[in-house]
Amino acid sequence: MTASLPPPRLLPSGDAAITVEFSRTIDEQANRRVLALDRALSDAPIDGVTETVPTYRSLLVHYDPVQIGVDQLGERLIALAQLPVPLTTKTRRWRIPVAYGGEHGIDLEDVAKTLNTTPDDIVARHVAGDYRVAMIGFTPGWSYLSGLEASLQMPRRQNPRLLTPAGTVS
Repeated sequence: MTASLPPPRLLPSGDAAITVEFSRTIDEQANRRVLALDRALSDAPIDGVTETVPTYRSLLVHYDPVQIGVDQLGERLIALAQLPVPLTTKTRRWRIPVAYGGEHGIDLEDVAKTLNTTPDDIVARHVAGDYRVAMIGFTPGWSYLSGLEASLQMPRRQNPRLLTPAGTVS
């Protein structure tokens, strides 16, 4: 990625945070830019920045307005966001055991039916994928992944469950 990328939008988020928005939709390129900016701020901290929170498409940057003004911080964030995104980063591969169907995969049958295939086909296609942690959610350890094969994507349930059993793959 080069400096010819469009600059992100800066959105004030209260009186002590800025959202650096790379896209209005969830996409791989935007997420890579979010994570690159987060790494850049970690590698070369800006005085006054107190915390960063990466999401799929934006980075929330908390700061101390006594130490740095919003305009100065915004200029520095835009400059950092325009740096080339590294093509490769050090990664770790995790293997996560998954039990499909039954009490830990209560939607498997419905997914297969909706996609006009079999549960075994859904499982085979799901385990064949490589997934990347795009962000960590508000619950400790709750990872949001990217990389799901497009043909396996499902819309949200019409009626959300009020309780999802522990250990369930969503």
